Amino acid sequence: MFKTVLTLFRGTVAVAEEELQDRTALVILDQQMRDAAAAVERSKRALALAIAQDQQEGRRLEATLARITDLEVRATAALDGGREDLAREAAQAIAGLEAERDAAKTARALFATEIARLKKHVAGAEARIAELDRGRRIARASEAVRNLRRGGIEAARPYECTLPEAEATLKRLRERQMEAQAADEALMELDAATGPITTAEKLAEQGFGPRIKTTADDVLTRLKAGRTAPAN
Repeated sequence: MFKTVLTLFRGTVAVAEEELQDRTALVILDQQMRDAAAAVERSKRALALAIAQDQQEGRRLEATLARITDLEVRATAALDGGREDLAREAAQAIAGLEAERDAAKTARALFATEIARLKKHVAGAEARIAELDRGRRIARASEAVRNLRRGGIEAARPYECTLPEAEATLKRLRERQMEAQAADEALMELDAATGPITTAEKLAEQGFGPRIKTTADDVLTRLKAGRTAPAN
């Protein structure tokens, strides 16, 4: 008897745990995605900082190279003028600048490696988050449908949903999904319409093959032709 009670207790706990996980799975997923998105934003900030520092090192390197070139010219002129003392002073300055040049090159190489790594990480993380978001929408729809089915085909009590109400809820859910899908497709079409010029369009603009897009000249030519066309 005790063993039966213990088994029943363990079974009840397991069922309760599964039900809790089922009820909170979407909530947990939402929070996990928020945490992941925050981590991606931190990576983006780190990437922006690395790019800014790399650009700063680039400007420092350019300035150092310009100073080295200028001092080399002046040191050569000093040697030609018999002022070896000034040429030696310039040489010492050039040696120090060359050390700064080498340090700047090393720093830029390190930044280039880190920037490439961060770009790859951010792109991969954003793709995974987008995939998770699509899966979350599907899971929410599935959960809504499952909740409707859990209520039974027909309401047994006055305060329960009726079958027509459940059907109406599901219809609204599907309509919202269709609207969201239509909006996404419209946005993609808009992006494609306003996106960068294609290779075919570039060739057409240079006179290789027929034009792809109608221009203002095409419209004016068509209007003038309509005005001069004989009436039937």
